[in-house]
Amino acid sequence: MKKNMFKFLAFFLVSGIALTSCKKDNSMGQEEISQATLLKISNNGFGTSNVQKIEEGYLVEGDIVLTEEFLNQTPGGSLLRIANNEQYRTTNLVNQNRTITIALDSKLAGKAGYPAALAEVANRYNALNLTLNFQVVSSGANITYVDGHGQYLASAGFPTGGNPYGTVKVNSQSIGTGTSSTFVNFLASILAHEGGHCIGFRHTDYMDRSYSCGGSYSNEGASSVGAIQIPGTPSGPDAESWMLACVSRDQNRPFNANDRTALQYLY
Repeated sequence: MKKNMFKFLAFFLVSGIALTSCKKDNSMGQEEISQATLLKISNNGFGTSNVQKIEEGYLVEGDIVLTEEFLNQTPGGSLLRIANNEQYRTTNLVNQNRTITIALDSKLAGKAGYPAALAEVANRYNALNLTLNFQVVSSGANITYVDGHGQYLASAGFPTGGNPYGTVKVNSQSIGTGTSSTFVNFLASILAHEGGHCIGFRHTDYMDRSYSCGGSYSNEGASSVGAIQIPGTPSGPDAESWMLACVSRDQNRPFNANDRTALQYLY
């Protein structure tokens, strides 16, 4: 994939040029993370570099929120592998055959392009005829996208108790607003990516973030619980996945063929 000056690295803001999907800068005052906590993070299959203490728990791998509840569970399950670089965490999933309601908070709902982008998120998931049906509501949703501020674009966590992670923080100030199809599809790609975390998916390239983010080799952390490769899928890197750690400015990332296979396999 071509890298450019607008690269979004894990959805986080770096200087005034590069943005990443969701990681925080150390200059914001990182708290000391105990070795016991780092061990819990590692035992759950996540990388322990650049871990950030946040209100909800800990931010890892750029945009993934790990709550204390999540870290205190017993690690288990497996990983689903689609190609060498495509790994999805399947330990925590959402109960199937249900409707997942999604909503914008009042601040985001009033911003140009955001309602259209959320509707596009629901359309993308529902077009796959999954056992999960996504429905946009005005309030009281299973997943609410709320306006956030800081050096990140968006962040979300993983399911617990068979329910999706309930809150996605979106830095609308960094993302911007707009009504063009280019902007709406770009924003929908970010919102769908975070929704993927909420229902249990990891970054496609967590084994080597340099695939989508550029730079040197960077392994987010390999789980000790094994992996399952879906038959019939490629064994090499998978371009344009909606769950790649980094995305370029104004890039549209609808589900590619392997994304559809993975979603339909799990749901």
